[in-house]
Amino acid sequence: MKKPNQKSEVRSQKSKVVLGCYLILLSAIYSLFCLLSPVVHADEISSRAAIVMEASTGRILYGKNPNLKLPPASTTKLMTAMVVLDRIPPSSAVVISERAATISRIRAFRAGETVTVETLLNAALIKSANDAAFALAEAVAGTEEKFAELMNQKVIALGLEDTCFINATGLPGYGQHTTAYDLAKMLRHALRYPLIKEIISTKASRISTEEGRAIFIRNSNRLLWEDESMLGGKTGYTRAAKHCLVCAGGQGNETVIAAILGAPSRGKLWKESETLLERGHKILQGSEEPVMHFTRADYKTSIQPASYTQKIPEVKEVPRKKTHKKMAKKKTKPAKSARNARNFKPNHAYGEGKGSGGDKG
Repeated sequence: MKKPNQKSEVRSQKSKVVLGCYLILLSAIYSLFCLLSPVVHADEISSRAAIVMEASTGRILYGKNPNLKLPPASTTKLMTAMVVLDRIPPSSAVVISERAATISRIRAFRAGETVTVETLLNAALIKSANDAAFALAEAVAGTEEKFAELMNQKVIALGLEDTCFINATGLPGYGQHTTAYDLAKMLRHALRYPLIKEIISTKASRISTEEGRAIFIRNSNRLLWEDESMLGGKTGYTRAAKHCLVCAGGQGNETVIAAILGAPSRGKLWKESETLLERGHKILQGSEEPVMHFTRADYKTSIQPASYTQKIPEVKEVPRKKTHKKMAKKKTKPAKSARNARNFKPNHAYGEGKGSGGDKG
C-alpha cells in the first residue's frame, strides 16, 4: 500500500506531464500560425496583382502575382512624363492640336490653346487628362506612334522586362501591358525626377493657358488627403484594367512603394494600398516577414490578345418553312445581323468608353 506522500508525488508528476504536453501543443499551434499567417494576410488583397518594394534598394517586401501581365491604364502617364522630360524642357510651349483635344472625354484643354510642357505634365499626372498626355507625345515625337517607340526604349533601359506601351495615355489597346513589379520599378525611377515627384504629391493646383484661361485640377489620388505619410503616386482606370494605383509612402527615413493592378473597386484600391504600405513598413521594422503569394485563377484570366477586340457576332441562318407548293427562288435581303457583321469595325484604341473602356484616371 502506497503512503499518502507517495500518492501526492505521483499526482504531481502526472500534472507535470500534462502541463508539458499542453505547452508542447501550444508551441506547435503557435509555430503553425506563424507559418500560415502570411498566407492569411495575402488573401486579404483582392486585387489581381500587388507588390510592396523598398524604395532605396528595390527589395520586394510583399507580392501577389507580381509578374502577372495586366493593362496599366493611366499609370502609363508616369512613363510618358519621364520620356518627355528626357527630351524637352518644362518651359517649352505646346499648341493643343485638334486630335489631342478630341482624344478622350478626360481632357483639360481646347484645340488651339498654347500651354507649357510643365502645365501639360500637371494636367496629365494630377487630373489624368488624356489630351495633355497626347499633346506631350506630339510635342516630343510628332506622332503618338513614334512616341510609343521612345517609351519602349525607356522600358528596356529601365529593365522592365514585362512591360510594353502602345500609347502615351494608357487607353486600352492591343499589346499594352505591365506588371505590378515593373510598375513599382517605374515609380521608383520616376521619383528621381524632381518635377515628377513634386507634381504627383500635389493635392490640387490651378493651371492656365497662355491665352489666360485658368483651370482648377484636383488629384485623382485620394490617399493624399487621408494618409499623411503619402508621398504621391498615379491612379488609373479602364473597364479592362479595373482600378490601379502605384504610390510611395514614407515613415522616418524609410520609403516604400506599393503598386496595385486590377482592384475590383475604388474603395478596395484605397484600403488595400494603405494595407500594403503599412505592411511594407512593418516588414522593414522586422515585425513581419516578407511573403510572396500567387493565385492560379488570376493567371488563368490574365490579359490575352482578345482582351481589347470585339468579336463579330455569329450569324445564324433562319430555317425556311417547308411547303408542298413549289415556289420560285427569290433573292432575299441579308439579315440585319449579317449586314452588321460585314460592316463591323473594331473599336479604336481611343474610344471614349462605350466599347473600349475609356480611361477615368
